[in-house]
Amino acid sequence: MTTMRPSMETGQASPFDPVTAATIVIDTQGMVIGWNRAAETLFGSSAGDVFGRPLHKILQDAENRPSLSFLTTHPPNRPWSETRKVRRADGTSVSVVLQGCPLEQQATGAASVILAAAADRAHLWSTDQSMLQGLSTQSPIALTVYGPDMRVRWINDVLQEQLGLTRSECVGRYTREILPQGGFLSPEQSGDLESVIAEVLHTGEPVFDLLYGSSTPADPSHQRIWSCSYFRLSDTDGSPLGVCESAFDITNRYETHLRLELLGRASRIGTNLDVVSTAQDLASVAVPDFADAVAVDLAEHVMADDRTSPIPEGGGASLRRVVDLGAQPVPDSRPRLGWLLTAQTDGLRRIVLPLVARDAVLGSVTFTRAMPRYPFTAQDITLAEEVLSRAAVYIDNAHRYALERATALTLQRSLLPQALSQPTAVEVAHRYVPTTGPLGVGGDWYDVIPLSGARVGLVVGDVVGHGLNAAATMGRLRTTVRALAALDLAPDELLARVDDLVGQTRVGIHRASNDTPEDQALGATCLYAVFDPVTGICTVASAGHPAPVVAMPGRPPELLDLSAGPPLGIGGLPFECAEVHLPEGSVLALYTDGLIGYRDEDMDSGTASLRRALADPGQDLDALCDGITAPGSARSADDDVTLLLVRVQALPAENTASWSVARDPSAVAGAREQARVQLEQWGLGEMAFVTELVVSELVTNAIRYGSEPIAFRMLRDQSRTLICEVSDGAHTSPYLRRAANDDEGGRGLFLVAQCTDRWGTRYTREGKTIWAEITLDSTA
Repeated sequence: MTTMRPSMETGQASPFDPVTAATIVIDTQGMVIGWNRAAETLFGSSAGDVFGRPLHKILQDAENRPSLSFLTTHPPNRPWSETRKVRRADGTSVSVVLQGCPLEQQATGAASVILAAAADRAHLWSTDQSMLQGLSTQSPIALTVYGPDMRVRWINDVLQEQLGLTRSECVGRYTREILPQGGFLSPEQSGDLESVIAEVLHTGEPVFDLLYGSSTPADPSHQRIWSCSYFRLSDTDGSPLGVCESAFDITNRYETHLRLELLGRASRIGTNLDVVSTAQDLASVAVPDFADAVAVDLAEHVMADDRTSPIPEGGGASLRRVVDLGAQPVPDSRPRLGWLLTAQTDGLRRIVLPLVARDAVLGSVTFTRAMPRYPFTAQDITLAEEVLSRAAVYIDNAHRYALERATALTLQRSLLPQALSQPTAVEVAHRYVPTTGPLGVGGDWYDVIPLSGARVGLVVGDVVGHGLNAAATMGRLRTTVRALAALDLAPDELLARVDDLVGQTRVGIHRASNDTPEDQALGATCLYAVFDPVTGICTVASAGHPAPVVAMPGRPPELLDLSAGPPLGIGGLPFECAEVHLPEGSVLALYTDGLIGYRDEDMDSGTASLRRALADPGQDLDALCDGITAPGSARSADDDVTLLLVRVQALPAENTASWSVARDPSAVAGAREQARVQLEQWGLGEMAFVTELVVSELVTNAIRYGSEPIAFRMLRDQSRTLICEVSDGAHTSPYLRRAANDDEGGRGLFLVAQCTDRWGTRYTREGKTIWAEITLDSTA
């Protein structure tokens, strides 16, 4: 058995322990008849020096107070205590506490036993005793002592009050038997209480500030939260005696902390612009700290991309459950919106709060707590309303974004060509992939425009910005480019005209002092190319747009060497054309910067990926488009993606014929004959009458109003169209007019317009060309 030894430094043992204390025995006359070694040490006098002498002569007062008789000063037959500063045998003084205990009175022999201790040690021990007494009876900190078997050995008064159990009802029991629903709340602590006690007993390392929660027998419907710390109790030899637990009730502070944390986590709500994801963010913020379960019900019009409506008078909005998070199921009953509802059934406490933003009802949120958690307080409801007010704004923003995105996408798709023209000279495939990012639908556009002479115009453009404005601006620019393309302008001239319209005549842009926000056409990029199947030449010009990739049979794909001019509306710099000869079967890839991951990676890497995809220009173009624009490719998720793949086809030499024409009226008959013979060779003799009439009128106009050189050309665009062209050196253009009955001329172009499907004029550096097209199928 281990013997407890007193500690003079800490006062853990009583200084008046008879075994270790300075002990003096006096008789009925006050003479010393007993003096132990501790007394010798404390007072500096040996037993031989003091035996038979009066005690008041030995313990003289060091402060020169009158010496008192220990027998006459204190009441007889009653214990007494006093503090006195006495003089030691060596002349020094010591403050001592003396405790006297009278013995049974006899005529002779021992009359009293006096125990003496150094005053500082006695006061320290007294303080310790007072502290222990306070901890046991007055301290707000709950104290529990567990034995080595981890059973309760002792609890203080405050824990008795919190538990609603007496000390005797707890001693000898495990905590799990007293608090069967208890458990640690600290995320870093796993296991039960017994495992923590065992670890502290084994290692001697204290454990601090573990959160423990449980209902109590005193209040089984509410959960208390304690902050618990554990340290080992050991004897003076270091042998473990048990574990002491100090637990402070922090229920109110814990709930307040959870509320503050909830407000902090509310910043996670609305990180994207998706309605359901935002509702899920709201639920995940509240579960499990604020509530055990959360259900979010949203109004149908919020989910259906429809404009929000005012809060219904009767709260009759139709709701859809979009989130049901937590262990406790939330009933599907639909509460009246606009009202705070509270309920308690089957041990579940619920509050239902509306989601309202900008005077529009968005839905409701149901928070559920299971017993023994505390029911929702007024502070909880105020906090929930604060979080929901934020969440409602985010959900409304997501809803409005979805509306605008859907509208912009609908507008953009309506402005983009529903079905691209498929001229004989090219095979076309295209893809448009709207962004899924938060910026919304962009302003990409593309077009394939049939031009005169079997040529084809190819367009790809990109408007700065996103949303409805970008889509509307894209529509204006696409219409402008298509209208200017009908004039058969060279690519550099067409872009210069568009640039003028954007920068000067304000199809787009420069703000005046009274303007509202700046038009988005400013800074738009555009690439325009014209492919001539007769010569195989493709002429390209760019207004700040990425250069196309060219894949020719038998050669690796490469970027076209093209000087990118300034974006539209900047002005002040010319646009330059680049020409490239494209053998039959070559593929031209036109695209917007979203395809090459412009925002996420180096453009060289993106275009290298595109070149690799076009290594075999003979592949199916639709399959190529799908592969290039597939998710996971180099394309950016934050920008729209547009891809236009064009495989060129040459017009066979046998399908073209051309002649020079002298500026002599007699040459008209020769031109008609040349046209008739060529039609016979093509097997189109049945078209001779109409064709000869058109050729006669066009050649006559060139001879009469034009200048040399005059040329005449016929093109057979496979089996679709017969094209007649007459060129001369003048830049004046004929126009269609109504001739009076007595006019001798003015009916030629009217006849041409009536006999052909299309006709028009295109200008070149050398002059002009009047052309007319006759659809072969229509004359069959």
